[in-house]
Amino acid sequence: MIKFLPLGGAGEIGANCYYLNIAGTGIVLDCGMHPQKTGLDSLPDFSLIENLPVDYVLISHAHQDHLTSLPFLVKQHPYIKVITSRQTRDLAELTLHNSVAIMQKQLGKDDNFQAYTHEEIDLLSQTIDFKPIKDVFEIEGYKHNSSESIKISFHDAGHILGSVSIMLEHNSKKIFYTGDINLTNQTLLKGCELPREKVDTLILECTYGASDSSQILTWSKEAERFAAEANKILNNGGSILIPVFALGKMQEMLSTIWKLMEKRKLPVVDIYTGGIGTKINRLYDVNRYLVNVNDTEFQLKSIPYKNLNDVENPEEFFKNPCIVVASSGMMIEGTASFKLAKHWLKQRNSAIFVVGYMDENTPGFKISNAKKNDKIKLSDFSEPIDVKCSIKQFKFSAHSNREGLIEIVRRLKPSNVILVHGDEQAISWVGNQILKIFKTPKVFQAETGIQIKI
Repeated sequence: MIKFLPLGGAGEIGANCYYLNIAGTGIVLDCGMHPQKTGLDSLPDFSLIENLPVDYVLISHAHQDHLTSLPFLVKQHPYIKVITSRQTRDLAELTLHNSVAIMQKQLGKDDNFQAYTHEEIDLLSQTIDFKPIKDVFEIEGYKHNSSESIKISFHDAGHILGSVSIMLEHNSKKIFYTGDINLTNQTLLKGCELPREKVDTLILECTYGASDSSQILTWSKEAERFAAEANKILNNGGSILIPVFALGKMQEMLSTIWKLMEKRKLPVVDIYTGGIGTKINRLYDVNRYLVNVNDTEFQLKSIPYKNLNDVENPEEFFKNPCIVVASSGMMIEGTASFKLAKHWLKQRNSAIFVVGYMDENTPGFKISNAKKNDKIKLSDFSEPIDVKCSIKQFKFSAHSNREGLIEIVRRLKPSNVILVHGDEQAISWVGNQILKIFKTPKVFQAETGIQIKI
């Protein structure tokens, strides 16, 4: 019997972390934090596995909500083995180092739980093992005397650089964990590669389960809509601020903007970006022959972007039309996009282009849903700001739409489907559609702390 226990990421998108017990071997799938919670509240509930075998952690990709509680798990289970893709290992080192200062500030002097240090991240990074995509490797519980091996393979998930879905096989039973998965091409990355065999249990993400797919165009079609709106702003002398996640969305948006300029669908104006995203750009370039990309000849370093951190006075951005691509994607207080947004909101001819998901508890959500002449408060203690700029929303998605999620079920023909990584509406839609269209699968809604036996 296989036991599945969610530690986080059940009925929500943050703190994704799931525990599997397969014949006595304890395997953790992903180990993230909740981006909208702070301190200990942002972590998965590791107390649920305090007295259980914990032998391996398999990481699907390097986004915060799938990775950044890994150091806390390793502190509690120092013998655990960490395995991921080669690219995720390299990205993890950057991402975890970048999160050190944030965690230290959030946790402060909590005597019960200490934030991790840069030195600990250096040590952890050296212990992360990586496996090539599609290679089959075997693991078995080494601490708890399990002698039954489990076959593992990684499959390109098409979400960000290094992202994988994970196949686990034991006694001819196959479990497939999608992680964050995308069936369609972006500008840089191709869509996912699903295995061709039937699986017994599918652990399926449901991010866009509640979103009407008619509102989510293909990446290329959305790029055309983006160009049409951007031309109105740039040709009128305005500048555009685009808040992005430093990993994934920044690289895809930079390449999208530059390719539009090369095709003369956008005027060639200065592009500004900066921060950790520029280091991630280099990893995308270095790995372009090792992952599924649309154009192996294209490199992000060929884009003549400028460093936004070299601009001391934000008013400089409005002297000539330009495009600024800045993190964080949800305009979290204190980040570059948050600071710049306060200046952009006051500019009548300029615009903020929202290109991804916004949690409703973030400043980005308030901005993305504001209209000209509204008054908004970006934080509880800030003064109201008059909205004078244009605000446009786009959906450049790195996740499958809800029909794509159903297509995954159709192709893999699972006997069991466990729904994770989505709000209640998203999971409800996906679950009901599976039951409506397919006769055989049993459908489970994951709940933190509630074990499912499969």
